[in-house]
Amino acid sequence: MPALTFRNALPADAARCFEIEISAYEGDEAATLEKIATRISQYPQGFLILQADGELVGFINCGCAFDVVMSDEAFKELVGHSPEAPNVVIMSVVVDPAHQGKGYSKVLMTEFVQRMRDMGKQTIHLMCKAQHVPLYERMGYAYVRPSPSDHGGMAWHEMVRSL
Repeated sequence: MPALTFRNALPADAARCFEIEISAYEGDEAATLEKIATRISQYPQGFLILQADGELVGFINCGCAFDVVMSDEAFKELVGHSPEAPNVVIMSVVVDPAHQGKGYSKVLMTEFVQRMRDMGKQTIHLMCKAQHVPLYERMGYAYVRPSPSDHGGMAWHEMVRSL
């Protein structure tokens, strides 16, 4: 088993995170390099990196809001983000396809949830595709509704977890 470590993202991580993002997400659902760089620079404490033996293999990034509107596309560029807000909105949960199937997404999510709890956050919101709903339910998220968002031309489902 490789040594797994966690840390917050640095500006120098943007290119590697973008590589992982475009390799793991379909078409237009992947964030651009510019959006990833913005998320790192504006809210590094909400951008958690997973490393396996020192290699960046996955990450979760988020913003925070007082009023969560999951279909708000501008929020993906942290428009309306308030670091002190109690509600976390996850934008990406991604593991490099070469490292998928090793339980890394669960380890990453477990660490992320604990960090958000330690920061005093109250809820975590995310959108996922239908096939991932059972996975997130096992991680403690409750199904909310089909999302009005058609981000990337896909159908999404909103989920939430209380902390």
